[in-house]
Amino acid sequence: MYDTTDADECTEQLRAALAAHGITLPSLGIDLPSFAARGPGRPLISLGNCNLATARALVAALRKGAARCDG
Repeated sequence: MYDTTDADECTEQLRAALAAHGITLPSLGIDLPSFAARGPGRPLISLGNCNLATARALVAALRKGAARCDG
């Protein structure tokens, strides 16, 4: 098993970054089965489900960020 601190911090950083773009993923959290699994894998962050409006806002934020990287 892994220390929850790193996964929790990453989840909260992702939640804050999304919130800065007005995006909320209600199901965002640590994927518990991957966190508890034995083996070389790392815990996964579950993004969960979202409605179309949230998906479109996420697409727009990612495209805007990618455009800044290209430009």
